[in-house]
Amino acid sequence: MRMFVTGHRGYIGSHLVDVLKQEGHTVVGCDLGLFRGCNWEPIVEPDVDLDKDVRTVEASDLDGSDCVMHLAAISNDPMGDLDPQITFDINRDASIRLARIAKQAGVPRFLFAGSCSIYGQGEKLDLDEGDPLNPLTAYARSKIETEEAVSKLADANFSPAYLRNATAYGHSPVLRIDLVVNNLLASALSYGEIRIMSDGSPWRPLIHCRDIARAFAAFAAAPKEAIHNQAINVGGNAENYQVRDVGDQVQRLIPSAKVVYTGEVGADPRNYRVNFDKLSRHLPDFKLQYNLVSGMEELHRKMVEHGFSKKDFEGDQFVRLRTLKGRFHLLNA
Repeated sequence: MRMFVTGHRGYIGSHLVDVLKQEGHTVVGCDLGLFRGCNWEPIVEPDVDLDKDVRTVEASDLDGSDCVMHLAAISNDPMGDLDPQITFDINRDASIRLARIAKQAGVPRFLFAGSCSIYGQGEKLDLDEGDPLNPLTAYARSKIETEEAVSKLADANFSPAYLRNATAYGHSPVLRIDLVVNNLLASALSYGEIRIMSDGSPWRPLIHCRDIARAFAAFAAAPKEAIHNQAINVGGNAENYQVRDVGDQVQRLIPSAKVVYTGEVGADPRNYRVNFDKLSRHLPDFKLQYNLVSGMEELHRKMVEHGFSKKDFEGDQFVRLRTLKGRFHLLNA
């Protein structure tokens, strides 16, 4: 099949191109290159590489595509808060426009990278897809509003689905350390301290970034009736952790590191434990390849191999917000 992947040079997208190519698909990648040069290992190249803002994609770019996999976004809460309007322009408005163009171009399937962060401050534990949404950030609101708008486009010939991904972590050729697991491990290697900014009690559902890529491939291959116009949480029930549990795992890998509660964010309102039963029901053959232990062991090994240091922790390369601030003009071009 011919897959059109936006954000293919990103943290998850670089894995997705590799997964799709290994499965024998033709991959068209579309990426503005906001984070060009941030990779620390070579990435697998797509068959066609469009150096293009997702806001300017045209129907002709999608000719012959069997599926659009839309990952490109201003990718987390701090970046979303930097300029909320840019977040809505790209994460919501451009996503809705892309879905309309995909439908116009006759692309039968549209997969949207959503997020479990839309549950925000959960009213209860083990939240499923039918539970109330409580977005706390522009990033989360943009994801909900995109789901709502794109769902209205669904029909017999256009089948969207919304992957509400758990919080990503783990090794990627395009590493990020502005994610809770990666950040705590990087902090321990850099300073000998596992710096937890909350009191450690908030729950987070976690998933390795390559498992998110594998989920996109599984959704592309799934029968239409299994996913048509469905929002599905992507992760595993056993992979819900409190932040302090992540700190404990870091300490297991780096026994000399000390856990330090900095208190910078006080009582973090983002607290959600998520239920993933629907994923198991609708895609019964899909299983996670990683758990937190194996994923952190791999990332730790890679960081040691690369000589990850305080200089890397404090630099721009692996922190998207710092890189974005230096390239913000590209979003307003």
